[in-house]
Amino acid sequence: MTTPNKIITVEIIYALPHNQVLKKINIFEGATVEQAIKTSGILLEFPEIDLTTYKFGIFSKFAERNTMLRSSDRVEIYRPLIIDPKDARRIRAKNKSKSNR
Repeated sequence: MTTPNKIITVEIIYALPHNQVLKKINIFEGATVEQAIKTSGILLEFPEIDLTTYKFGIFSKFAERNTMLRSSDRVEIYRPLIIDPKDARRIRAKNKSKSNR
């Protein structure tokens, strides 16, 4: 149950290979993941973030855009994978076996 007009604090996290951004924002209780991301202003800094295709999490557990937030939640914005982790392991193993010859 939410209290009307109660303000909560949440964190928005977005990590790139060489840059991590953490924004702490105050928002009304009952706000969704999508509302928090928009309120944070992170979409202005990183226009590549697509709310329709990117995935999100709260404390490392997948969450939908319409998931309601609670005080102290940490919203994580997940970038699309560049390469499938299984393929990356195969490539590393193949390269390692070549270097051992």
